[in-house]
Amino acid sequence: MELYLAKQDGQKGKKIALDDMILTKDMPTTAGSKMLENYMSLFDAEVVERLTASGYAIGGKANVGEMCIDLLGETSYYGAVEGEDGTLMTASAMLVKNGEAEAAIGLDANGTPRRAAALNGLVCIKPTYGTVSRFGTVSIACSGETVTVTANDVSTAKNVLDAIVGHDDKDGTSLPEEKCAKVKAAEFVPAKRVAVAKSLTESAGETVKQKIAAAIDAFKANGIEVVEIDDSLLLTAKNAWNILMSAELCNNVSRYDGVKYGYRTKNYTTIDELYTNSRTEAFGELLKTAILFGSETLSDYNYMKMYDKGLRIRRVLSEKFDEIFESFDAILMPVSAKSAYTKADTEANKYIAYDENLYTAPATITGIPAVIAGGVQLLGKAFSENVLLDLAKKLEGAGK
Repeated sequence: MELYLAKQDGQKGKKIALDDMILTKDMPTTAGSKMLENYMSLFDAEVVERLTASGYAIGGKANVGEMCIDLLGETSYYGAVEGEDGTLMTASAMLVKNGEAEAAIGLDANGTPRRAAALNGLVCIKPTYGTVSRFGTVSIACSGETVTVTANDVSTAKNVLDAIVGHDDKDGTSLPEEKCAKVKAAEFVPAKRVAVAKSLTESAGETVKQKIAAAIDAFKANGIEVVEIDDSLLLTAKNAWNILMSAELCNNVSRYDGVKYGYRTKNYTTIDELYTNSRTEAFGELLKTAILFGSETLSDYNYMKMYDKGLRIRRVLSEKFDEIFESFDAILMPVSAKSAYTKADTEANKYIAYDENLYTAPATITGIPAVIAGGVQLLGKAFSENVLLDLAKKLEGAGK
């Protein structure tokens, strides 16, 4: 069971673990895939440069599921990470939980970093889309993927986030510095009203419901009004994001052809066989399925019925969130259906990660910020990270 696929020792500063989706010039970047085994980047990701400039030390590259689209890292070519009781854990979450890293930097395309943080009693911040540079990350679903920070407490997570937030000319989706500055603001902002996502909470297991109830009690004890709302429209985010993510994934992995870089099969006589056999031998089952699904959604026959509808749902969801945040400072909801998962769960349902998107897709598809604390998820309007972190402070330690 490998936590670090590559490690750096002897550096001074607080150690940061990088999910193996973040490019580093001194260590391989594999994205958990045989396709990129031993791949060395020529440059560091922008977040790596910003972390080192702020005095942090890169501890190493943490094992991830293939292309970071699975539930909790179980599809990694280098092996799944499990706790002593057999529960699935991501390597970066375990490194932070064990104190081997001050914090972890991840890439959230399918909710994995948030899910792992909730299941391990950690704090995770998925900031507003465009406030942290994606330059130097392995691209999966560019319109929704976001660099995340996971730590043991809110203060640490906030400090690390401040180090990496900011405009980057090298990232075409990076927001202007004046907008990024809203996330960097030093003062936390108290919330007055919190909405509870009714349907999503009811769909979760009993242990998760108990964590939601504990969060509600904590908020009420601090004088915050908590109101249950109709969240039925948010349920559409899962299918819409699964379509958009798979379509974008299909395009992004097309660069891995066994010619320019990546795994190259020895079994070919034509260029078509080189492409086909290299990908067949190097990609795992879940990734192949996602690629095929993405290709199908982009076909002439399905484009308007699936991909275009996914884009329309994204717009409708953004408008719905705008409506909710006119009356509420945040939305409280689960981040997963259960409080623990094992290999038996992923073997019984190979596409469980796509089902669990029910809880993570609403924030991903719309680009709004999400914070995990106390085993629950808090969503807010764009640039409201300091509101969510103030709420998270009230939940610290509850999910451990």
